[in-house]
Amino acid sequence: MPPSDPLDDAPAPEALASFYDVTAVHRDGDRLLYIGEPQVPPVEVERELEPLFDERGYEIQLQARYHDGGVLPAAEHVLVARERSIGIDGIPWKIDGIPWKNVALALATVLTTLYAGTVWYHIDVGEDPLNMLHAWPFSLAVLTILGIHEFGHYAMSRLHRVDASLPYFIPIPPPFGTAGAIIRMRGRIPSRKALLDIGAAGPLAGIVATVVVTVVGLFLGPISVPPPSPGSDAAQIQFAEPLLLRGLAVLTGQPLAYSDPTQQLNPVVFAGWLGMLVTFLNLLPVGQLDGGHVLRALIGPRQETVAALIPAALFALAGMLFLWGDVTVEIGIWIVWGLFATALAYAGPADPIRETPLDPKRRAIALLTFLVGILCFMPIPFRIVA
Repeated sequence: MPPSDPLDDAPAPEALASFYDVTAVHRDGDRLLYIGEPQVPPVEVERELEPLFDERGYEIQLQARYHDGGVLPAAEHVLVARERSIGIDGIPWKIDGIPWKNVALALATVLTTLYAGTVWYHIDVGEDPLNMLHAWPFSLAVLTILGIHEFGHYAMSRLHRVDASLPYFIPIPPPFGTAGAIIRMRGRIPSRKALLDIGAAGPLAGIVATVVVTVVGLFLGPISVPPPSPGSDAAQIQFAEPLLLRGLAVLTGQPLAYSDPTQQLNPVVFAGWLGMLVTFLNLLPVGQLDGGHVLRALIGPRQETVAALIPAALFALAGMLFLWGDVTVEIGIWIVWGLFATALAYAGPADPIRETPLDPKRRAIALLTFLVGILCFMPIPFRIVA
């Protein structure tokens, strides 16, 4: 049937006939709606037609009973083709060419990481808030790690022509100053290969930045801190040393602790530590975390079975630490992440359109990515001691 609206450069209805019988075509904003019925199982329609639409700059999704306010005639299926939009032109909240929401969150995270840095540098901001600027090395180190991580995802999204936003940084109060950053994946993932590339690019790029930041911090040497007050019973936080941090200390010949209580590890090293923690948490193989993407690309739909076990594993870790680890408050991180992982597992992974298995090179990249996560793992990331 001839289309009711011009198709421009989109595929003609007859080009779809082997897999999808088109009875009408309508335009709804930036979408083309191919009304019709699948000639093969619905799951195969997207997989077979995706390359045809992809080369014309469209991404597709087969929907049952598309809702558009009653304009369309009754139909069991609608193949929705949307013009692919990548890069800065596809970012919402863009005013006069500037993605203000991304900019505002980034600036807020600069402030919160500067303020967090004053804690680690023991900088007094009570008399002059501008003293906060002296904590710039910590703030720069944290934002560099997070920014490179997220731009790794962004670059691979653009390479595979998947619609994705610029990073959204997440500001929080000290001691960390940030809860990380995310990018929004609005486009469909065309293949397991693309899913692996996009999912692994962030942690692999981020861990390179983390290693560089940590080594720089180790060579910067300690900072001077006020001596502890006599008889003080104030609680202190002790941070764990993941295998990656210990390995970097050995390779550089730099210490991770000092016998002099007035000397403290440079806060830039703590920024590297934070990068390692964020990397491990992101690589939990559940839902749409980076680890969920990598495992979904590696083993296919079986990833959901593994993901269902992750919350139980985190709750079990919290229980074991409570019973045998002499920790109480510290297990809260695994309880919180167990609940978070439960929600992520319920929401499910990102499903690529094509299920072609990974080639040996990309399987090796997937395993390398999980090895990075193991090197960053800390059973008890921190302890609170009186």
